[in-house]
Amino acid sequence: MIAAISSRVEVLKYLETFVGENLSNFLKSVEDSWQPTDFLPDARLDNFFDEIKLLQERAKNLSYDLFAVLIGDTITEEALPTYESWLFAITDMPNNPESPWTKWNRGWTSEENRHGDLLNRYLYLSGRVNMREMEASTQYLISDGFDIQTDLDPYRSFVYTSYQETATQISHRRVAQIAKQEGDALLAKLCGYIAGDEARHAKVYKSFVSKIFEVDPSEMMLAFEDMMRKKIVMPAHYMRELGVEVGKTFGHFTDAAQRIGVYTSHDYVNILEDLIEDWKVSSVTGLNEAGEKARDYVMALPNRLKRVAERMKVPELEYKFRWIS
Repeated sequence: MIAAISSRVEVLKYLETFVGENLSNFLKSVEDSWQPTDFLPDARLDNFFDEIKLLQERAKNLSYDLFAVLIGDTITEEALPTYESWLFAITDMPNNPESPWTKWNRGWTSEENRHGDLLNRYLYLSGRVNMREMEASTQYLISDGFDIQTDLDPYRSFVYTSYQETATQISHRRVAQIAKQEGDALLAKLCGYIAGDEARHAKVYKSFVSKIFEVDPSEMMLAFEDMMRKKIVMPAHYMRELGVEVGKTFGHFTDAAQRIGVYTSHDYVNILEDLIEDWKVSSVTGLNEAGEKARDYVMALPNRLKRVAERMKVPELEYKFRWIS
């Protein structure tokens, strides 16, 4: 631990060198990045309408729950302006366009922006979606914002992003697997590429936490404990449809995800176990008394959550979303 580092701002400033030296590994250049048009029918070509017809034929065979999850995932991805402004608020040092943190935030945002574009276009072309209803839900989500209980604390925020990016990677990867099983190789490919981005982003955020553990272990441990006591909520927990109360739509969305095994309570526990291992929580040194107690709580939590997950039943109630025609 570096004694001179005594505040979050100082820690982030100290880590600027680490972030700056690794930006080329954390992010892909625009030239080396895939773009949504790479995977979808090209309106410039003579076979455009034939390709759309094939896309729609494949999409017809996708299960209702899978389509509902895909739409919910798309709305989540498209609420990017909310997430970008939140990340700038916790890491900008201050408003410095040359800061490595600023460059990371902008690069991360630019990569994530492709996800919503890609899925939105697929859904539009599929012919199964009431796009106006879906667009209203996206506008609601950006307008309503979100409360993930991190305040403006970068330590808590990096715990959250490490968790959330991993969960998103799991969700997109599982949608890809199910889509392939249900005969839509194109959708499987789209979601597979998105999952690859999310896995890389999760690795980056986890590296931020690892570095903070090296220089400010007790405060980082307390932040980890606090986030786990509060529980990690999804960024789209305020998701709603026109005429539907906040919370209800998101609840039905998560029910659908659990029914088809896209993201379950067991995944929540598995991510926690992976973070504990990745961050070497059991062997972190330099903790004060409060930090030791926080570690004890975190280390014991997976087994407690497993018992809860084992008692949870898969929701059977199906719901008709306004998004799906």
